[in-house]
Amino acid sequence: MKEKNVVHMNGYLGLLLVLALIAFAGWLIVMAGMLVTGTVLLIVAVLAASSLTIISPNQSKVLTFFGQYIGTIRESGLFLTIPLTNKATVSLRVRNFNSAILKVNDLQGNPVEIAAVIVFKVVDTSKALFSVEDYEQFVEIQTESAVRHVASEYAYDNFGDGEALTLRSNPTEVSNRLTQELQERLDVAGVEIIETRLTHLAYATEIASAMLQRQQSQAILSARKIIVEGAVSITEGAISKLANETDLQLTDNQKIQLINNMMVSIINERGSQPVLNTGKIES
Repeated sequence: MKEKNVVHMNGYLGLLLVLALIAFAGWLIVMAGMLVTGTVLLIVAVLAASSLTIISPNQSKVLTFFGQYIGTIRESGLFLTIPLTNKATVSLRVRNFNSAILKVNDLQGNPVEIAAVIVFKVVDTSKALFSVEDYEQFVEIQTESAVRHVASEYAYDNFGDGEALTLRSNPTEVSNRLTQELQERLDVAGVEIIETRLTHLAYATEIASAMLQRQQSQAILSARKIIVEGAVSITEGAISKLANETDLQLTDNQKIQLINNMMVSIINERGSQPVLNTGKIES
């Protein structure tokens, strides 16, 4: 099944022709006494008038003739087309669909809550009407199925380990993957996916507290690592400067004590209390 154009003409011109045909049929019946010919022309005019159809902007009419698909009219306006056809209206407007919040397992098996918004439109009216039962419901069901499948391909977060894509850190890549997955599923319904975006992403309630503690611990460890690296660099610089710019000669034990004091002073969160050495008092 593939969309095709159907024979149609400008409705205003067709309306004038119908009116002219009715007038001519009336003249034949009344004035010329040609009852049979006039009646036939009158029936033809009525049938032609029944084929007049109005199409609003961004809508289309799908025509079937005694159960057979004969074509689609996509232009907006008034048109005269084939009589005795059934005309189904299909919207060509861009539409949004917000999926429900789904609970799925990510790549690592952690339960997460996820939802997405889908922007789509119909590009093939014949497929939308005849290839699936209800294309709008088909979009909804396939969206939920695709969201579940894509969410299971990524971990929620890698906590800084490796460069793998994650649901939390790479929303653009995940959205592109979801768009590709959905388009493959919805081609059969003649629907084009314009955009997909994640609208909700969180750990499931039962593990949210534990995962929050893990994220906080990871942040603390990262901060500690930066502080320790900075403390080592400052201590090395201080000892090197003392050795190069002063005549002070420190023993190994004194260097160890100096390093220990500086590291404790820099790393300690509460701050260190200085102790002043005033020397020995001789009696």
